[in-house]
Amino acid sequence: MCDYCGCREFPLIGRLTAEHEAIANSAGRLRTAITSGAGDPLVRLDALLALLMPHTDSEERGLFVELRAEGSLTEAVDKLCDEHDDIHGVLGVVDRTAPDWPAVLAALERLYRHIDNEEHGLFPAAVIALPIPAWDRLTPQQPAAA
Repeated sequence: MCDYCGCREFPLIGRLTAEHEAIANSAGRLRTAITSGAGDPLVRLDALLALLMPHTDSEERGLFVELRAEGSLTEAVDKLCDEHDDIHGVLGVVDRTAPDWPAVLAALERLYRHIDNEEHGLFPAAVIALPIPAWDRLTPQQPAAA
């Protein structure tokens, strides 16, 4: 994950980046379980999906909505949503009686590239593209101090 552009200072981007780190770590544990037998791969898959599904839902219902409304990054957002569908389409439907681990490993590679594209492409671009009112909508308001 990058630290050079300051986009993590935006609360939503900071949260999504932290989630990316957790997802990448979980994906690594799944890869290790598949390739070396360290842990139950199906348990590791479930742990990854528990992180991944709410994360992508949050991106698609929050940041991506604002980026589509702004318009300049619509193509990039559409591509990322297609990648979400592709990755979920593999990881979310693994046959638990006869898992296709090579397909899962390939999906994990796509997941790593996807995270890299968001971290080093979309997130810095979003900081530049979105106006302050969009960030205000994306940032939960803190209760006023008493």
